[in-house]
Amino acid sequence: MRLRFGICLVLGIWFFGFWLSGCAPTPKSGHQGHEQGKKILFYRNPMNPQITSPVPMKDEMGMDYVPVYEKETGTKEGEIFISPEEQNLIGVETEKVAFRNLKREIRTVGNIAYDPELYVAQEEYLGALGLGDENLVETGKKRLQVLGLNEEQIERLGKEGKAQENLILPEDKTWVYITIYENETGLVKAGTPVEIDTVAFPGEVFLGKIAAVSPVLDPMTRSVKARAEILNPGQKLKPGMYANVKIKIDLGSRLAIDEEAVINTGKRTIVVVASGGGNYLSREVRLGQKAEGYYEVLSGLKEGEMVVTTGNFLIDSESRLKH
Repeated sequence: MRLRFGICLVLGIWFFGFWLSGCAPTPKSGHQGHEQGKKILFYRNPMNPQITSPVPMKDEMGMDYVPVYEKETGTKEGEIFISPEEQNLIGVETEKVAFRNLKREIRTVGNIAYDPELYVAQEEYLGALGLGDENLVETGKKRLQVLGLNEEQIERLGKEGKAQENLILPEDKTWVYITIYENETGLVKAGTPVEIDTVAFPGEVFLGKIAAVSPVLDPMTRSVKARAEILNPGQKLKPGMYANVKIKIDLGSRLAIDEEAVINTGKRTIVVVASGGGNYLSREVRLGQKAEGYYEVLSGLKEGEMVVTTGNFLIDSESRLKH
């Protein structure tokens, strides 16, 4: 991002200087400081806008300093004015901040469950229920939770009174253990649709849903295990097989902006807002999930505002130089 920022800034300053020096009339002796009704505040070096002069002059290459007009200081604090000619030169494009239905797909890996430990833990829990020993029942319950079962699944296990044999043998439904990395754990919940495929059956998709997400994060891999129940017609999926996993996430309607509008400085996240009349303002925002080329807006923007998606790096750079 910083490399792109640097390249855009250097090229933009060079082209601005070259274009303006070639197209703008050279100030003549006795210039009154007005052009088309606008007052000239000062002149700036076409190659380095940080160098300014109160009077017209040329740089070392013979290029005229560029006049900076009063309107360019903006009508609000922090705003800058970009003339229509400059907007066309850098190809400024904008897009409206709006609510959009966002969907996201997580691609990860998993394996068809072969989990004798969980099977044995279920048998022991059912045995404790049969004995009516509350201490053993509570201990067995906690062990099942650590191994990935939620309250609902433990309750169902107690009602059915039978350990899940598809943890050790193929059945018409099977369990898949899925790796969910830390930055995506907030998106995956029970009931989320899942698709898997395997190298053993290329082109064939097996469908299911997330049943539970482990409450324990693996500190080595920074991931948690999710358990998905998958339909297994013909009992093709065998315990221990590896699987490619797609998890479909429907984020619903969210206030969102195009990812191209976002400038990440490393310390702040900024967008350039087009406030009308050629005025632009760099504004800090807080963003949420990214999906389908858009970022969810958590704060800093309102529906209907216009943000710059092309030319925003140059405009923000210009704003920093002026303020």
